[in-house]
Amino acid sequence: MGHHMNLKTLLSLISAMSLAASLSGVAPAQADQDGKDRDNGSGDFRNQGQDGDQGGDRQGGGHHRRKPRVVLISLDGAKPDCIKKFIDEGVLPRDGGLARLSHRGTVATQNVTASPSLTAVSHIAIATGSTAVHNDIPSNTFEAVVAPITSSISGFAAPIGGYQESPLGPSPRPTAAPLWVQLRQQGKKVATATWPGGDGADISINGTVVQPSTPTRVTDYTVPFGAFGGIGAQGFSLTRANFVSDPAIVAAVQASGHFSYSPVLATSAPIETFSCSSAQTATCSSGQTLDVKYAIRVAALDTTNDNKVNYDTLVFFDTTRGITAGPFLAPSTGPAYAKLGGENAPFFFEGSGAKVGAAYFVSALAPDLSVVRFARYGANFIPHNTPVLADVDDINNNIGFWRPQGDFRIPERLSPGFANFPDLEIETMYEDMVKTFVRYQADIGERAIKNHPDADLVMVYLEEPDGSEHQFLLTDRRQGTNPTDPNSIGAGQDPAKVARYASYIRFAYQAADKAVKQIADAAGHSANVIVVSDHGFAPFHTSVSMTNILRNAGIDTSKLGIRTSGPAVNIYVNEQGREQGGTVDVATYNALVTQITNAVKSAVDPNPRFNFSLTNGQIFTVVETRPLQCSAGPGLCTSKTIGQDFGDVFALMAPGYNFDGIQNPGVARLGDPSFNAATTTLSMPNFYGAHGHDPELPTMSATFIAAGPQIREGASIRRMRNIDVAPTIMKILGVKPNQVDGEVLHEVLR
Repeated sequence: MGHHMNLKTLLSLISAMSLAASLSGVAPAQADQDGKDRDNGSGDFRNQGQDGDQGGDRQGGGHHRRKPRVVLISLDGAKPDCIKKFIDEGVLPRDGGLARLSHRGTVATQNVTASPSLTAVSHIAIATGSTAVHNDIPSNTFEAVVAPITSSISGFAAPIGGYQESPLGPSPRPTAAPLWVQLRQQGKKVATATWPGGDGADISINGTVVQPSTPTRVTDYTVPFGAFGGIGAQGFSLTRANFVSDPAIVAAVQASGHFSYSPVLATSAPIETFSCSSAQTATCSSGQTLDVKYAIRVAALDTTNDNKVNYDTLVFFDTTRGITAGPFLAPSTGPAYAKLGGENAPFFFEGSGAKVGAAYFVSALAPDLSVVRFARYGANFIPHNTPVLADVDDINNNIGFWRPQGDFRIPERLSPGFANFPDLEIETMYEDMVKTFVRYQADIGERAIKNHPDADLVMVYLEEPDGSEHQFLLTDRRQGTNPTDPNSIGAGQDPAKVARYASYIRFAYQAADKAVKQIADAAGHSANVIVVSDHGFAPFHTSVSMTNILRNAGIDTSKLGIRTSGPAVNIYVNEQGREQGGTVDVATYNALVTQITNAVKSAVDPNPRFNFSLTNGQIFTVVETRPLQCSAGPGLCTSKTIGQDFGDVFALMAPGYNFDGIQNPGVARLGDPSFNAATTTLSMPNFYGAHGHDPELPTMSATFIAAGPQIREGASIRRMRNIDVAPTIMKILGVKPNQVDGEVLHEVLR
């Protein structure tokens, strides 16, 4: 999502890249207020027939028994060892979602995920029960081999089960299909809440639809993951000089039912202007080129009755629309009231056809306005894919527009305006986004369950703890606590920052745990609740330039397409007759593939401060090459490890190494030569966590926790595979698995 991206932000950006297709056809309900379990206090998921669930069927002996139901929850990046540790330490409460399910059901010690262990790859593997070789999702970002060498396709928006290469079009015999397709063919009802692949999109390559949305990408209730709304995050720094008295604003504040104990002050001019389209087929722009214009001003309020000038709240409003009283019906929000120390305040871009919105967060507000710092988070929306538009409208109108998710550009200061924000303020912003976005996703999952109580399967995707682990997994002594200081490794690390970052990881797991509890409670004890993750996580200390590895080996990279995602790489040769516009003949193709393979296998880290966990210093642990000869012809051969759209060379690096995170300007590691953008292969990164390594490694293990009427209680699985989840669900629901690589986990079932 190659930079790490939270489905993250990559999903949002990829959706934006294909916006025209996405928008033309191309993701809060209230939680329980009593805080109690919905299993009548029995603590037993097996007590069927003791609540008011409807829709059961009569089975032998005249007993009323419900048909089996499954709720599948994916916690992106959740590590099984972390979950166990946090439960044991009390970080995750004993009555929380994960502890409760663990104690009542079955837990896997190791869940071997897909290869590579990336988000798109693993979620499609979970959904199809097939390997990446068969479902043809080889990475988060890759090249469709029939496309131009300069093109990329997202694993979140690629044809599941492959496509026909000549003539280009849908495959008459897809090599994999999501379990929801098979279930719906057997009369079962399925709902997906922001699950990858469940998006209602038509998938195109070279302008040709290679996978229509129906039936592969549509369920009975389909909520796509959100997309980037065209305006990135922005930091703002103001002072008292920016604020003036404005009688019209004072009157508007009073008329809206709000009160200030100090004189209301407002910015004399807009802090920013932007525009949006009133059509569903476009979003927004930081310029004024679109038809719906916005000019944002800020008013300061003092809501504390302490006889002091103590401004503590900022009100963000569009100059044209003003400060209005409400009430506001979702997705509308009216002005955003953001209080220092409080959560971000959502702000809907009224009149935007795609239902775009953002949020404002106050990070510093001196009582006298001498220091004012705040952020406007990036704009987002739910893609208006035609086949699922009713479901998108349902979320916009009942839960609200797509909320801002954890945005790595803010803590890495890639977004403008944040250069002078202290680290703690930036980190507090990220935690704020984690809390509110996971809650938003949980609300979507709860609505899917409550509005579709007859659904046989509900699949819910939650982004955390992935985003936080990417940003804050500072657990290796080889990691620099200051990304620009090579001496900040080992004894030079800042222990306070290490401890602070560890607290953010705990917070992310707590947010995910609350979401699991909310969704499981909504499902009730008659449902089989399965919690999985797509991959584990590892800290990394070194950013790697694949381009420079190949250039330094004397390889002409202008003939190649290099697609990296995390520590995984697919390298494509621009072959004649395969890539659109390919230039490399067969003989040169064969020679290049061999040359690339040798260069990758020979890549080493010579620095003993960093390489001591490697074998012979080699940074690549998996190197696979497309067969050079087969009946299909060179460039079109496949194998057990190379599928249709894998690179001609596919490779994975050892933990500690990642293609993402290269800084600009680059920073040399301690003991390395000075950084040279044209030749340096290894450098200091600007963030800390990675996944995508060899899935057999314990650190890449995914989570599997299951409990419910059809699940054994108190059982454990030493080792399983994520591709076993789909056939096991189909077995529970009475549908024979078809076209899967995984196996039914009989030891899990009663």
